[in-house]
Amino acid sequence: MITRPSLLLLVYLIIDILILNFSIFLVAPLYSNNIIWKFDGIINYILIPNIAWFLSLIIFPKRNLYLRDGIYNRVKRITVRISIFILIAILLIFLLKPVDFKRTFFLQFTLVYYILKLSFYIFLYIYLKSTRIKGFHTNRAIIVGLNERCTYLRQMLDNNPILGYNFIGFVSSKVTNQTEVLGSPKNLKEIIEKHQIQMVFVSLSLIGNPKRSDEFLRICNEMGIRLRFIQENQRWIKSNLNLESIGNLNLINPQEIPLDDLNARFIKRTFDVLFSFTFLLLVFTWLFPILAILIKISSRGPVFFVQKRTGINNKSFNCLKFRSMQVNERANIQQAKYDDDRITCIGKILRSSNIDELPQFINVLLGQMSVVGPRPHMIKHTIEYSKLIDHYKIRHYVKPGVTGWAQVNGFRGETDELWKMEKRVEYDMIYIENWSIWFDLKIIFLTVFDKKTYNNAY
Repeated sequence: MITRPSLLLLVYLIIDILILNFSIFLVAPLYSNNIIWKFDGIINYILIPNIAWFLSLIIFPKRNLYLRDGIYNRVKRITVRISIFILIAILLIFLLKPVDFKRTFFLQFTLVYYILKLSFYIFLYIYLKSTRIKGFHTNRAIIVGLNERCTYLRQMLDNNPILGYNFIGFVSSKVTNQTEVLGSPKNLKEIIEKHQIQMVFVSLSLIGNPKRSDEFLRICNEMGIRLRFIQENQRWIKSNLNLESIGNLNLINPQEIPLDDLNARFIKRTFDVLFSFTFLLLVFTWLFPILAILIKISSRGPVFFVQKRTGINNKSFNCLKFRSMQVNERANIQQAKYDDDRITCIGKILRSSNIDELPQFINVLLGQMSVVGPRPHMIKHTIEYSKLIDHYKIRHYVKPGVTGWAQVNGFRGETDELWKMEKRVEYDMIYIENWSIWFDLKIIFLTVFDKKTYNNAY
């Protein structure tokens, strides 16, 4: 599985090599005849620096450079690696003895490389740190345990805001004066609810009590919270387990689903952006004015109906729809029923054809939804059904969708009986556990062409 830290390392490598070569091309015009474009220039001023960069990476691995400590230590490590790069480059120049090599060019572009690299990473660190404080694109995390590994993990989360975690505190039964200890593991459920946690890291021994780890897993599944186990002896971990990593820590993912893999998430997000952008550009641009006029003629009120719904990691978002009902106070607490007197004449057409859902492609483009996924429910239903249906909130492990596996199988509309919502959740679980891009394409095809999709559309 490709994890967030491993992709992060790859991204840093690509950025590094781009900054290096950008520095070379930035300095080159200062010299007559743009010396790097001559044959000797390509070898002297492009090939040698890139080889030196590669060798310095081997000597001073990127893993130890970008996933440890804070910004000042990071500046120190960048400086050390640049120094290693310079020494290797000087050694290569001495061994290869390039003809007409200009030492001033080497000194100038190295200085530019160092300044640009420092500036980029300092800006990135400060920007991500500030956005994390504001709560943007982050998951609130707690660590169950209070030992050396837990402290190390906390430092990693704090000093690497690009990982996307906002550390809230420790959960431990140890008697301590630390204000960051939120309570005891026996009160884990209450702590998660109180602090609106989205990720739980648990430190466990390989010879620990399996019932205790099962209880942690049960609580997190019940509450729709992601869970990672940190084993005591990292060297004993077998390679066939569902492993992720943060720095030098290997984490076990007991809730692994296909979309935990970053490759899969990248493919799905790329498809979502391309599909929604194409639809909005080619269809929505001309359809919207027509529907806006018809909705306004049919009844007073806004064109869009905006409702708070539950999204990925239990975070709420504003879900968009074309307004199909008269403005009423029951909109956020009562589902539409057959022959509902709140539905307007144009609203009946919009709902029966699923056209009322089309504005949600804007939600997709914003990253709040996916083209395919479990349908988002109103906050009231999330609260109610999570108490009645086991593991109901697991459907929030992925982004909600404009359409979904439950909907193309006819499970949509009013859930006036509990079994109807249970079937929705059952089909949502099938989708989450068996996701593939081909599964998404199949669901999109069925959404358009299968009659079952339009069952209970009122």
